[in-house]
Amino acid sequence: MDYSYENLKILIESNGGVISAADLQSAGIERIKIYALLTSGILKKESHGNYVLSENEPDEYKIIQNRSEKLIYSHGTALFLHGMSDRVPHILDITVPQGDNISRIKKSYQNTRFHYCKKELWNLGIMSVTTPMGYNVRVYDPERCICDLIKDKDNIDKQIYIQAVQEYFKSMCNPRKMIKYAKEFNIESKVRNYMEVLQ
Repeated sequence: MDYSYENLKILIESNGGVISAADLQSAGIERIKIYALLTSGILKKESHGNYVLSENEPDEYKIIQNRSEKLIYSHGTALFLHGMSDRVPHILDITVPQGDNISRIKKSYQNTRFHYCKKELWNLGIMSVTTPMGYNVRVYDPERCICDLIKDKDNIDKQIYIQAVQEYFKSMCNPRKMIKYAKEFNIESKVRNYMEVLQ
C-alpha cells in the first residue's frame, strides 16, 4: 500500500476523525484498498460510506455533525461546549431548519434530540467551538443558547436552566446582542426582566 498508516491517520484526523469513501478516493486510495483496510481491521465503518480508524475513539460531536451542514449543536449540548454547564450531555441537542428530513440521522444516532426552528432564524448565532477531543464543531453562541432556553423553558432541565441563565446574565452578558436576538424570538420583555434582576 503506497499510502502509509501515518498519512492515513493524518488524513482522517484532518477530517474530524471520520472520512467518506469519496474523500479517501480523492486522496488516491482506491476502492479495493479501502476494502483491504476494512478487512485488515485498520478502518471500520462508522455509517454508510463513512469510515474511522479502528484504534481511535472517534469524536461523536464531529461525526454526527459531519452528516449534514444543517446540524447545529444547541440547548444543553451547546451550553456544555461553551463551558456554561458542567453536565456532560448524554443526549445531544441539535437544531435544524423546519422541513429538513433528518430521519436517517435520527435512526443512526439514538442519543440525539432534534429541535426545529424557522428557516430564517436557523443561522442566527452560529459559531465554532472546540470539542473536548479537540475538533471544531458548529454551535449556537451563548446569546442564542439563552434565547432557546427561555423560549423552551418548560422542556429544559431546571438545574441546567438556572445555572446557564445566572452565569450568562451575571458574568458574560452582551446586552446589545442579547436584546437583538430577543426581539427576533419575541421574548424581549422576559430578557429585559432577567437583565434587571440578575445584573
